[in-house]
Amino acid sequence: MNGTVYLLDIDGTLVDSNYHHVVAWRRAFQRHELNVPAWRIHKVMGMGGDQLIAELAGDQVEREHGDSIREAWQQEFEPNLQYIEPFDGAHRLLADIVAAGGTVVLASSSKPHHAKHYVDLLDARDLATAWTDSGDVSDTKPSPELLHEGLSRVDGKRAVVIGDAVWDGVAARRAGLPFVGVLGGGYTDAELREAGAGQVYDGTEALRNDLADLPTAPINS
Repeated sequence: MNGTVYLLDIDGTLVDSNYHHVVAWRRAFQRHELNVPAWRIHKVMGMGGDQLIAELAGDQVEREHGDSIREAWQQEFEPNLQYIEPFDGAHRLLADIVAAGGTVVLASSSKPHHAKHYVDLLDARDLATAWTDSGDVSDTKPSPELLHEGLSRVDGKRAVVIGDAVWDGVAARRAGLPFVGVLGGGYTDAELREAGAGQVYDGTEALRNDLADLPTAPINS
């Protein structure tokens, strides 16, 4: 495990936030008289807000209303931060990785202040060697840019991506890295495996027991 970089998503993987995001996006679209069903919004959780609107409502809506919808989403989501909690075992997972000689990188599509809030919520400032957020890249997941940025900030020989969403899997594949799924964000085992997950775990606590057996791949310099 020494020399392995663990690129972990945050929303839906380490903190229980996905459904708060769904409700906030639903209300943001409604403010603009756009009826986007909650189930469709859920299917793009894990995709960054820079790409989510076009995916759900089309390029024209993104061009004409994208920034105002994102602003409305932030207004709707911000009050929910107080209700978001880490998943059981999330802090212990990060601590176990570090104790075993691995490197923790938190790779999130979150807004910068949300990512910092989650790092503190997880008590992870002394555990995460680096973290990335939407402010660090031009394109969020499913682009691999967040993963590449995270890897550029640490030393390591091999890496693995851990996340709850199919978009984590897409980003991992594009980065040439293996993907391990966690059932924390509402995606099914089958959906995560179809997105490339060789292994899927029922939460962070279950994942802790298999750290030494996770697939890794060399980091391309």
